[in-house]
Amino acid sequence: MSAQLSDELKALLDSKVFIAVATIQPDGSPQVSPVWAKRDGDDVLFSTTVDRRKTKNLNADPRVTVMVQPADNPYAYAEIRGTAEITTEGGQELIDELSVKYTGKKYAEFNPTSAQDAARVVVRVHPRKVVGRV
Repeated sequence: MSAQLSDELKALLDSKVFIAVATIQPDGSPQVSPVWAKRDGDDVLFSTTVDRRKTKNLNADPRVTVMVQPADNPYAYAEIRGTAEITTEGGQELIDELSVKYTGKKYAEFNPTSAQDAARVVVRVHPRKVVGRV
């Protein structure tokens, strides 16, 4: 069963809002990372690399929670619970698109050491449930 995002939440995800991504560690404890994001329909997309902890966690257990909380309205939030799908296809293009959205520059210009990064991946979160209020 999938969940739909409200128009308000879609607009928020289309803005420069940061999201917090929570994954499940091998020992069952949570791991949380702030990331840039974009929306594709009702799915939430973010970029990371193949060697990061969140990628390893999601490969082992695709359950994920995305917390969206606008900095200018901290009492408004949405928690998007779902499952993650990971692919290397389009990984570099997504990080460049997100970097332009958030910084106005391609990722290599914003982060000159990014050439040393491992391969980029696209994480697509398919929402199962949305709670909170935006």
